[in-house]
Amino acid sequence: MPPADIQYTKLRWLLTITGLVLYVVDIWTDIGLALKYFQEKQYVWTGLTLMFVLAGLMVTQIFSYAWYRDDMKDVLRNPEGRPTIAGMSKGGLVAIHLFGIGIFTRYYHLLTKGFKMVWTTTNSYTVEQRRDVHHKLFCLATDMSMLKLFETFLESVPQLLLQLYIVLGHSECSVLQYLSIVFSFLNIAWALVDYRRCLRRSLPQIREMPSGLPTAIYLLYKLCTITSHILSYSLLLILSTYSTIALTVLWLLMTIWTHLLHTNFCSSKGLELLYRAVIGVILTFTFFNVKGQDTKVAMTFYYIFHFLINVMAPLLLALLKPELQTATFLLTVSALILGGSLLGLLSLVLYYLLLHPRGKWREADEVDGLGNETVAMRRMRNFLHP
Repeated sequence: MPPADIQYTKLRWLLTITGLVLYVVDIWTDIGLALKYFQEKQYVWTGLTLMFVLAGLMVTQIFSYAWYRDDMKDVLRNPEGRPTIAGMSKGGLVAIHLFGIGIFTRYYHLLTKGFKMVWTTTNSYTVEQRRDVHHKLFCLATDMSMLKLFETFLESVPQLLLQLYIVLGHSECSVLQYLSIVFSFLNIAWALVDYRRCLRRSLPQIREMPSGLPTAIYLLYKLCTITSHILSYSLLLILSTYSTIALTVLWLLMTIWTHLLHTNFCSSKGLELLYRAVIGVILTFTFFNVKGQDTKVAMTFYYIFHFLINVMAPLLLALLKPELQTATFLLTVSALILGGSLLGLLSLVLYYLLLHPRGKWREADEVDGLGNETVAMRRMRNFLHP
């Protein structure tokens, strides 16, 4: 049995609101920036900025709808076969996702159910019932955090790359651009930690990720490696816009690798292909364990390859564009890339050697009910493992 302190607390409820605020502000700053580019007749930047926003929104709506439908068909979660889920009919599900508010509906259900549990005083629950309710809350939070992770790597991360390319390569600086960069960065940091903590709490057989130093080191590892990759890609784009072809090839390689792993995450083949393409985007910027297996070798090759990219990007820019060799921004960005790479890799080694939670609480069995998994539980077991 997991420790008693693994529960959906008032702080967790407040942090959910914080995540919602960051999500909304990040999107609106990007939309505001697109309008600014449009007014300045920078139509390519307008299109790219809006494309990343729409890509994140569309993919999260597709998966959110599919997961609601899967839960509706789940005989354990919906034994009576009701044509509704979370109070919504099939038609209602289609409508809210077509209007792009599926993730906001999930936030609403989590916040209302969480509020009832943590902010209202009641003694009507037994210990087992309270544990079950807290676990269901974390299952809802984990579904939402996975969707948020998709949105982050399809919208916030590419947006950060685009805005850094514009700022560094075209000397286009504005308050709105800096706000977009800051909130994209905050959204990335939040999504990474929230996803990891929610996932580990929603799976009873997996040890909880301790707060404090382990969380800080994990966040440092992820942020440093992702930021160094983004800065390297931005330098390659400054060197030549044809670098987008190389990034596309890298995405294809990551997608093919995911395909070769034979992921079995979705309930349909078409959705599975979309999932693998999304994972390809994520792997272009950071490493995740796609199938929950031992990936020491794969992770080692992954970060060696990206470290070489991080070293080559500033060198190529300095050699092929000699007028930038003494430029302050090139020296600064090169130092950030190399320093971030080294600090990120050092944090990675430190985390997985000394701070990574190991082992399991227990194996699933029929007696305590873990063996009777819902569709949602099986889905979470197949989520990306940090």
